[in-house]
Amino acid sequence: MTAPTEVLITSETDQHPPTIQRKWQDYFTFNTDHKVIGIQYLVTSFIFYFVGGLFAEIMRTELATPEPDFISPEFYNQAMTLHGTIMIFLWIVPAGAGFANYLIPLMVGAEDMAFPRLNAIAFWLTPPGGVLLMTSLLVGAPQSGWTSYPPLSLLSGKWGQELWIMSLLLVGTSSILGSINFITTMLKMRAPGMDIHKMPLFCWAMLAASALMLLSTPALAAALILLSFDLIAGTNFFNPTGGGDPIVYQHLFWFYSHPAVYIMILPFFGAVSDVIPVHARKPIFGYRAIAYSSLAISFLGLIVWAHHMYTSGTPGWLRLFFMATTMLIAVPTGIKVFSWCATMWGGKISLNTAMLFAIGFVSSFVIGGITGVMLASVPVDIHVHDTYFVVAHFHYVLFGGSVLGLFSGFYHWFPKMTGRMINEPLGRMHFALTFIGLNLTFMPMHELGLMGMNRRIALYDPQFQPLNQLSTWGAYILAVSTVPMLIAIFWSLVKGEKAGNNPWNALTLEWQTTSPPPIINFEKQPVVLSGPYDYGHHNDDPALIVQPFTEANAQLP
Repeated sequence: MTAPTEVLITSETDQHPPTIQRKWQDYFTFNTDHKVIGIQYLVTSFIFYFVGGLFAEIMRTELATPEPDFISPEFYNQAMTLHGTIMIFLWIVPAGAGFANYLIPLMVGAEDMAFPRLNAIAFWLTPPGGVLLMTSLLVGAPQSGWTSYPPLSLLSGKWGQELWIMSLLLVGTSSILGSINFITTMLKMRAPGMDIHKMPLFCWAMLAASALMLLSTPALAAALILLSFDLIAGTNFFNPTGGGDPIVYQHLFWFYSHPAVYIMILPFFGAVSDVIPVHARKPIFGYRAIAYSSLAISFLGLIVWAHHMYTSGTPGWLRLFFMATTMLIAVPTGIKVFSWCATMWGGKISLNTAMLFAIGFVSSFVIGGITGVMLASVPVDIHVHDTYFVVAHFHYVLFGGSVLGLFSGFYHWFPKMTGRMINEPLGRMHFALTFIGLNLTFMPMHELGLMGMNRRIALYDPQFQPLNQLSTWGAYILAVSTVPMLIAIFWSLVKGEKAGNNPWNALTLEWQTTSPPPIINFEKQPVVLSGPYDYGHHNDDPALIVQPFTEANAQLP
């Protein structure tokens, strides 16, 4: 590894001043510190990860055999609805918000978010949303899947469906409030010397994801409110028996829910873009290409939604348009993949847990991306629509992509958040079990889909049983993979080696303060003098990456 970057402190000493740390009780209160809120988001989302994973294990156990010998088909449908809803709205999206809350002010040199109270409100909307969703089990959880298409959603348990709607409205409002904070903080509160092209790529990714969230989430809210009127007030917005149009619901739902894929993946594109150059000890390849490709994904993500509706009576000319835009979105995504590979090429790669998850992320996401291009094609999509091929595709994108990227960022920033190094042997075991379980669970589903096995059903033809059993064993391995992760976390918190301020010798601004950071983040306003990934650029005369704010450097751009 290269020598650590120098950091100049223009006070009496080059040591960080004594710091004030939060008490554990603070994490259970209405606290406006962005770091506390970030931890609250992360812990809450991990709890729901285990709950959503439990529903997945129940479903896979039922699917190990063709007969309904573990749970009833009705409960299978309820488990499917809760699994999908939890994993999207209460695991991946809040986890991304947790990283953003913790890191963005530190990365841009701000003391806190632009609107601290609004930030706290955004988090405290999430736990009630989760409680409402789980309460639906007591009154008959909806059996209509996480999409809740009418008229099926109008025929399942009314109050369970209504609790599902209220849950998503709360979580959606939380996302909107968080997005306002992220965008304002990044655009208006950067440290002196940090122009927009010196922001870490995680910030660029969150900028794109937040803009997408602000533009698309209101469409989902409108669909859910109108669906609620149909359920409770007897209106006929989507009820075909009263003249309503369920296809309108699909348009409103997917106008949010396909961009939601990018809302879930973009934060972890950013996380991996920060992890790879640090652990490869190389400048990121194509910084501006990666940054602007995030914005391109955000824009194109708004005009691809109807590829989910090729079989819903969509006219041919409109299918052609959405096929073209869906294929086009592979271009900015491919730019990122090639840039990550070019960054690793020839680098001094450290195969620690964070880097292993980043490499696993790239390889798994490529599989999901290739099948995504296949599904963009109208003839292919019509052939495999509503089969397990689609299930395999989006799990390679969202588990192989978002979740592996999430774990990469988690292991990378764990020392910053806790002041302790993670247990690397346990972390590597977590990666190995996760990667094996991921591929064993979802790879056979491609073949199942091509053979014609429909998704969202508990009963199937016996010819599909061998591949389903492979998938079930893979799901059990994924469940076991969480054990070394939990042991690593608790062991490291109690007995882990102290990390120091910057154990990775990283150059981004969050590593230029203590680990964990004090309440005030920085003793003085920092001033940025170099880029966030300039590894190897200053070996002869080590450059100063960041200085405290002084009169001498106050005029820097």
